Amino acid sequence: MVLNPVISKLAGKLVVLASASPRRLEILRNAGLRFEVVPSWFKETLDKRLFKAPHQYAVETAKQKALEVARRMPCNHLKTPDIVIGADTIVTVDGMILEKPRDKQDAYRMLSSLSGKEHSVFTGVAVVLCHEEPNDGDYRIVEFYEETKVKFADLSEDMLWEYIDSGEPMDKAGGYGIQALGGMLVEYVRGDFLNVVGFPLNHFCKQLDRIYNRQGSRHGDAAPSPPSPVDGSSGRAEETGPATASRACEDSDEAGKDLAKIIQLMDGFKASKALFTACKLGVFDLLQRRPASDAAQVALQLETSLKGTQRLLEACLSLQLLKSTNCETPAYENTELSKRFLLSDAPSSLLGYVAHCDDSVWPLFSHLESAVREGAHQHRRAFCSKSGDSFQDAAYSSREAKLKFMKAMHSIAQVTGRAVATAFDLSAFESACDLGGCTGTMALEIARAHPGMSVTVFDLAAVVEMIPHFHPSAAQDRVTFVAGDFFKDALPKADLYILSRILHDWSDERVHFLLGRIADACTPGRGLLLSEIFLERSRTGPSRGLLQALSMGEGRQRSADEYALLLKSHAFVVSGIKQTGDLLDAMLCVKV
Repeated sequence: MVLNPVISKLAGKLVVLASASPRRLEILRNAGLRFEVVPSWFKETLDKRLFKAPHQYAVETAKQKALEVARRMPCNHLKTPDIVIGADTIVTVDGMILEKPRDKQDAYRMLSSLSGKEHSVFTGVAVVLCHEEPNDGDYRIVEFYEETKVKFADLSEDMLWEYIDSGEPMDKAGGYGIQALGGMLVEYVRGDFLNVVGFPLNHFCKQLDRIYNRQGSRHGDAAPSPPSPVDGSSGRAEETGPATASRACEDSDEAGKDLAKIIQLMDGFKASKALFTACKLGVFDLLQRRPASDAAQVALQLETSLKGTQRLLEACLSLQLLKSTNCETPAYENTELSKRFLLSDAPSSLLGYVAHCDDSVWPLFSHLESAVREGAHQHRRAFCSKSGDSFQDAAYSSREAKLKFMKAMHSIAQVTGRAVATAFDLSAFESACDLGGCTGTMALEIARAHPGMSVTVFDLAAVVEMIPHFHPSAAQDRVTFVAGDFFKDALPKADLYILSRILHDWSDERVHFLLGRIADACTPGRGLLLSEIFLERSRTGPSRGLLQALSMGEGRQRSADEYALLLKSHAFVVSGIKQTGDLLDAMLCVKV
């Protein structure tokens, strides 16, 4: 059986792997599955004594990992996944469950116990279907496990310590990795080899096939998986309705879950401020230059207190922004998440937007109660500015403020630009004009995605003069910059006009005025590419759009249908809508 027929069923769905394991990630990506990685924060502290069989422990741990991510993402990541995959791999020998070793001595204990013996490797898997809820609430979950038998050769002390000193055992269940150096320790394998690596791909594919091609089972749910004919590699699939605990555990307290969710929401601002502070102090850049630094070394370099620095590092560790070695004096390193988004020189760096959130958005939300009572923005209270000032006045109040705002827009465009630029076939248009295109990052992505197109960025003179800070050679990429005010000055001629994160900022009157100007500049057949956060019709999500609206003044967020009606009133008809699954969605319209 292959995964390809199932992939088409997952098209357009947000699939999330609740694991940071590079081995699971590689197995699933090699199978062609497209997914995001959101490591689970579930603490693997279940009492093993409560489980009658080892596989029950692995399955329950996998389920709790997946559920934690499924519940956290709508609040912390501001998007709801369709499917969350959790997995947990354990090794058992002589009735003992072996997980990841704590240190070298623990690795020695584990590997010595496996020497010359056959042992079992269990991987428990839980698939949480976030949008398929049973009648009595919570998520529908498909869970299963796979067992593989592995026999170790008789290992000498020298071989054991040579392998331990390689460092490979430290992040692997049972203290070995069969796909790497640990393969030299293995005499034979009976069952699914990939299950030992970290994920039972064959069994997972069968379960996906049952989920999306199920026939005639109760409530249309997946049927149980039959035992595997391979001796020593059988696995049973179970499907649960509500997220009940394993038979070996007491029933979970729903009130406790609700309390945990509320506490998580209450603590959300603390996590944000810890992130902002770590970025402002340069923690992640420092640890990239000097990995494996302890708290004292970090404090010395940052010129901060040891106590405060240690607490900040520990907080970042709990947020999966840092990782550390397990020793008396922890040494800290960046996680892949931080390397990707929180380094100043990372291609997808969000440091500019993080600084904007800390310096500009945070103060506004500190006055949210006043904003709700008055129905107006709070720039005056937050920044001691004039009551009539707009967000643009605040952003361009000084050269420093202007550069910080442009860095924020630049960093957001770096992570959203490609998804918008490739959302539609734009080959029918030879020229484009990005109105309010700021640093031109979106324009560059569009030019790269469509080689036959030239793009003009039209923005205020105060913005255009700062472009060399961001794109010294932008003109070489078929992108040019023209200074002007799209509310006052003549718009550059183009086949396609682009409005990315523009309309939501302005009042209805200003929005209609701008769209009228674009419509007047367009002849039939010319286009308008709109990029915004599209709200759901019910206005129940996505949270990132609705939360952003709380700090807005005269502008507002809209659904795709509302934008379509707005554009229709100016003789633009929608030719395509793309929910990118990224921070921004896209809509392509044509003038009639």
